[in-house]
Amino acid sequence: QVQLVDSGGGLVQTGGSLRLSCAASGRTFRSYVMGWFRQAPGKEREFVAAVSWSGSSTVYADSVKGRFTISRDNAKNTIYLQMNSLKPEDTAVYYCTAGTRGVRLSQYTDYHMFDYWGQGTQVTVSS
Repeated sequence: QVQLVDSGGGLVQTGGSLRLSCAASGRTFRSYVMGWFRQAPGKEREFVAAVSWSGSSTVYADSVKGRFTISRDNAKNTIYLQMNSLKPEDTAVYYCTAGTRGVRLSQYTDYHMFDYWGQGTQVTVSS
């Protein structure tokens, strides 16, 4: 099993920045594709970003390209989501996730590809 603890959310104004962190423990961290999803009240869970098991490849939702950066530090068993130029539509609970069910990184835009989830951290962007 893998345990994920995500943190770093908060309240920021439009145009501000936040960095989310996700600390992993349990099974071999490096063996998992890691990602972030988000969910706003009354909305479907949506893909944000994912990073390959090696950290060499990343994929982003079109809505966050150029603004968000996902990275991982396997030595620290931690992934990050740097969020810049935040918009009110970024307001959501953000969930860290880990999975091993696909081969191509692009497959990990589907939440079914992930096995483990953090508890979520709230990001609120005021207008």
